[in-house]
Amino acid sequence: MPSLPRPRRILITGASSGIGLQATAQLMVAGHRLTLPCRDPQRAAATTARLIPRLADAAGGGPEPQAPVCDLADLESVNRCADALLRKGEPIDTLVLNAGLQYTGAREPQRSAQGHELTIAVNHLAHQLLAVRLLPLLQGGREPRVVVTASEVHDPVSPGGRVGRPAGLGDLSGLRRGPDFAMVDGVSPFDADKAYKDSKLCNLLFARRLQQRLQEQGHHWPVIAWSPGLVIPRGSDGFFRYSRRHNEAGQRLFALVARDLLRLTETVERAGALLAGLATDPAHAEPGFRYWSNRVLGPGRRRFEAVDPSAEARDDALAASLWELSAGLVGLA
Repeated sequence: MPSLPRPRRILITGASSGIGLQATAQLMVAGHRLTLPCRDPQRAAATTARLIPRLADAAGGGPEPQAPVCDLADLESVNRCADALLRKGEPIDTLVLNAGLQYTGAREPQRSAQGHELTIAVNHLAHQLLAVRLLPLLQGGREPRVVVTASEVHDPVSPGGRVGRPAGLGDLSGLRRGPDFAMVDGVSPFDADKAYKDSKLCNLLFARRLQQRLQEQGHHWPVIAWSPGLVIPRGSDGFFRYSRRHNEAGQRLFALVARDLLRLTETVERAGALLAGLATDPAHAEPGFRYWSNRVLGPGRRRFEAVDPSAEARDDALAASLWELSAGLVGLA
């Protein structure tokens, strides 16, 4: 029988719902020690309340998860969470940057506590701040790795990327203007769907630049970005949480066609299992950057494989500029 992965100390954002919750439940039952930052005490309590019964039903399993408060829409909250974790000093073996939001259909940008467009603030800026702040804990970890949840929609030639306006960051002039930007490229009119695609492109560029910086510092760790495919859970969990008030009827019709008629979607359980594997499986311990995509082969058929991200996601100069500008916006410069 193949040996099971040794228990790891894992911090995962976005563990309160969807793919993150499914991955967390599987990791917890497998015996891993989990830290699950949540946006407020109520969310933290609800998340642990959903998970602990699964642990009680399992034979064995790990310790109860810890759920510190960390609101990714507020950089001060991210810094307070990082400060608390650094004071505690428990090493991190795997850092999973999984949380994300999408408010498709909105006509005006929503704002973070610091005034940044909310999609970029949560999906990219807060994660860069958290990752950099927690690097000392990763350095103390066992065979450290970083996993970043991206999406195929970062790529304009992918099936999802071709729907609507494509991702594209231009010369980052939006970020250069400061926190009041609407779009990262600084020239496009606000488009919530494009903002989400742009944030996923930022995830790829961030992950690649992080791996390069770590290598320059002598840390030969795996940095893994991945696309789970199109995941549309049934009910309100996950897909509709942020977009339902903007175009709920259209979103539900899309779900019916993509999930139930064309069978192009992935189940949340299967996507959670893929994420859990990326976080723990020794097969993913090879140093360097890799992008894994859960690609559609046909109705009900998928293949999870390492592929190249889009041409723009492979632009080293763009990745370096994005890192520096983002560092300035979150107070790391």
